[in-house]
Amino acid sequence: MSILIHPAYFPAITTMAIIAQSEQVLFEKCDNFQKQTFRNRMYIYSPNGKQMLSIPIKHLGINGRQLYRDVRIENDFQWQKQHWKSLEAAYRTSPFFEFYEDEIVHLFEKKHDFLYDLNIATFTAISDCLQIEPTFKFTEEFNTDTNAEVADNRKLIIAKTAHPNLEPYPQVFQEKHGFINNLSTLDLLFNEGPNALTYLESISL
Repeated sequence: MSILIHPAYFPAITTMAIIAQSEQVLFEKCDNFQKQTFRNRMYIYSPNGKQMLSIPIKHLGINGRQLYRDVRIENDFQWQKQHWKSLEAAYRTSPFFEFYEDEIVHLFEKKHDFLYDLNIATFTAISDCLQIEPTFKFTEEFNTDTNAEVADNRKLIIAKTAHPNLEPYPQVFQEKHGFINNLSTLDLLFNEGPNALTYLESISL
């Protein structure tokens, strides 16, 4: 079955699990941008516990409304440098950080003008690391409902959406803060390496 989903900034584990278990991905491209979503944020496991990394965006259009695909990144801030330093502090000692580092770091060196394009790039990088090749397309118009052949998973982009409790896997600072659920797929990748895909495929959705 195909799934309808929003591209996110280094997608959360449950989002990537749905993608890994789907035949085709349909990315929503015709919706309005909403704040407090995974569109411009991800969560990682820092030395101090759960940490949010947020991409600054430029002022939205009239009445604060703008199509997601048209939202521009505020590149006057050195947010890329800050995010990469945070990832290094969080995962430099993880088992597989160095193994995947070169596949990820370029995303923090190239400036993207549009948030949507960056998120597609992070999705592609994660897919390459997992060695999956999902077929994906984009919507051509916005519809609140979908047909029976498409599973609507757009709600997963909302940061406050309830997510299932995942089976714990080893995390770098687990002895200090315990297992933290449903972080960015980067957390799973850096800690589990080649086993990450098997873990994603085992999640009951």
